[in-house]
Amino acid sequence: MPRRYAVAGTGSRARAYVRAIFEEHPEEAQLVALLDPNQGRLAFHQRYVKELGGPELPQYGADDLERMIKEQSVDRVVVTSPDYTHAAVVSRILRAGADVIVEKPLTIDADGTRQIVAAMNESGKSVVVTFNYRYSPRNSALRQVIADGEIGTVTSVEFQWVLDTRHGADYFRRWHREKKNSGGLMVHKASHHFDLVNWWIASKPTKVYASGGLFFYGADNAAARGLGQRPARGTIEGSANDPWLLDLRTDEINRQLYLDSEQYDGYLRDQDVFGPGITIEDNMAVVAEYASGARLSYSLNAHSPWEGYRVSVNGTEGRAELEVIERAAVIDDQIDPSYPSDRVISGDVRSNGERLLLQKHWAPAVEVEIPRGVGGHGGGDRLLYDDLFKGPGNDPLGRAADVHDGVRAVAVGIAANQSLATGQPVVIADLELGGWV
Repeated sequence: MPRRYAVAGTGSRARAYVRAIFEEHPEEAQLVALLDPNQGRLAFHQRYVKELGGPELPQYGADDLERMIKEQSVDRVVVTSPDYTHAAVVSRILRAGADVIVEKPLTIDADGTRQIVAAMNESGKSVVVTFNYRYSPRNSALRQVIADGEIGTVTSVEFQWVLDTRHGADYFRRWHREKKNSGGLMVHKASHHFDLVNWWIASKPTKVYASGGLFFYGADNAAARGLGQRPARGTIEGSANDPWLLDLRTDEINRQLYLDSEQYDGYLRDQDVFGPGITIEDNMAVVAEYASGARLSYSLNAHSPWEGYRVSVNGTEGRAELEVIERAAVIDDQIDPSYPSDRVISGDVRSNGERLLLQKHWAPAVEVEIPRGVGGHGGGDRLLYDDLFKGPGNDPLGRAADVHDGVRAVAVGIAANQSLATGQPVVIADLELGGWV
């Protein structure tokens, strides 16, 4: 019999799980309930379930989590609610007797990790964190090169990630723009990247120093650059000629999920990126030490003209370099702001693509073949869902992530946020993250 699933949090990310259950994994998973405090988003996903050939599903509000698990005999809950809710929601699910699949990040602060670890210890139930970038063939290929000993013992990692002015800007329109909701990009976005490093080099972080700030987005920066008066939001008030504004009416999914659903909770999905109230950073740098002795040098920029990342891993026998261009330029208005595209821009010197190089000491560089991925996050999403719903099986790369991995990923971001606040390096053990780092 398939396991019985519920989805808690019916925003845009939930659609991918609903689709995977009905289209790819109906033999392993049965969706039996939806939960969200917003009636409009619940209605949207109920319509989507019907489009996929599914039945009318019971719907629950946020206060009915335990009742939903009991009434529907739920085995596992997929948590796709906002980051700041994860600790409470995941803990309640565990204590109610169900296992959890939770979107990264596991949680946003040290108290949240302690809550989740305590609930796991008390309940004996499990938590899986969805780090889909592990499953992207290009990232798996780098992991294989390191695991095979091709560069010897890892001594350092240099990691640069850039978000472009479509994807990066979007974090400054929605709930992520307040650090109390998301932990900032150090936690919400960079936990993906810190998890990759932890996994690539098979070690755990021990000490972090960070620097950064809000240097591009926000009202003060707009005023300093003389941008003038700005509309509070992109829909209705904005101009179609302003590339910084998002009009929810131009996309049917955004219109139904957010514009039509404002009436239920007042959430605005299209705030101006140069408006007041932004408390997260848009430029960040991190230096981290690892138990293995390796060092990480990491940077994130959220207003780049192109999107992608470069990572170099140095070892005692050589160096591996991975470059990924997810979007070469932002040049049209037909791209979903939430995700990079795989379009190749004809004639652009920075064409979309990926390349993994291996160079040993006293030898020329060679290119390592990267298997072609299919689907979102560089081909990682589909492989991730296979592991989630079928089980990981025998995977020598160890791509399935448990709660230990989730804690270690957010540990770097949590420590980085503390370092930003104090100007001092932070020892991760001092954060007391539940003893699972």
